[in-house]
Amino acid sequence: MSSKADKQAALLAYVLRLGDNALIIAQRMIERVTNEAELEEELANANFALDYIGQARLFYSYAGKLENKGRSEDDFAFQRDSREYCNFLLLEQPNGHFGDAIVRQVLFESFYVLQLEALTRSSDERLAEIAVRAEKEVRYHLRHAAQWFVRLGDGTEFSHARVAVSLQNYWRFATEFFAADAVDETMRDSFDGPDLKVLEKQWQLDVSELVADASLSLPDTVARVDGGRAGLHSEHFGYLIAEMQHLHRSHPGVTW
Repeated sequence: MSSKADKQAALLAYVLRLGDNALIIAQRMIERVTNEAELEEELANANFALDYIGQARLFYSYAGKLENKGRSEDDFAFQRDSREYCNFLLLEQPNGHFGDAIVRQVLFESFYVLQLEALTRSSDERLAEIAVRAEKEVRYHLRHAAQWFVRLGDGTEFSHARVAVSLQNYWRFATEFFAADAVDETMRDSFDGPDLKVLEKQWQLDVSELVADASLSLPDTVARVDGGRAGLHSEHFGYLIAEMQHLHRSHPGVTW
C-alpha cells in the first residue's frame, strides 16, 4: 500500500504531465498561425492553442499548490530544463505540412478527450473540476480536426497520399499514450483515475472508425515508443523550449 506522501507525489507528477502536454501542443499549434490552409483555419488554430495554454495554466497552478514550494505557473512553464518536462513525444514533433499537424491532433485529442472524460470522475475534486472544463474544449477541437482528417483522406489523390504518410509516420508515437507506469497505476487505484487498458480499447475503436471514414488504412503494428514522460525527448524538443523560454530567461522575473 502506498503511503499518503507517495500518493501525493504521484498526483503531482500526473498533474504536471497534463500541464506539459497542454503547453507543448499549444506551442506547436501557435507556430502554425499565419501558415495555415485557410484564414479561418489560422484563427481557429490560434483559439485552440489559447485553450491549451489556459489548460496548462490551470494544471500548473494546481501543481504549485500540491508541491507547496512557492513555484508559479511561469516557473513550471519557463524555468525547467528539458529533462523535467514529461509530455508525450508526439506533441513535440515538428509541424511539417498541414496533414502532419492534423494527424497529430487527431491521434492525441482522440486519446485526450477520453482521458479527460475519465478524470471528470476522479476523487480528487480539483483535478475533476479542471477536467470538466478541458473536456468540453478538447471535444470541440477533436471534431474540428477530425473533419479535416476526413477531408484530406477522402479528398484528392495528392491529399490522400500525403495524409496517409503522416498517419504512418506518427502512429508509432501514439503507443506512448497507453504505456502505464507507477504514476498511472496510483492515479487509477488511489484517485479513481483512468484505466489505460480501457481507454486504449475505446481509442482503437474511435480511431479505426475515423480512419475508415477518411478512406485510409490503419498502419501496421509497430514497436512502442516511450520516454517523453520520463524526460527523454526527441532532438526537436531542445529547439522548441529554447524558443519558448527565450524571453522569460532573458528577463528573469518579468511579469505582464
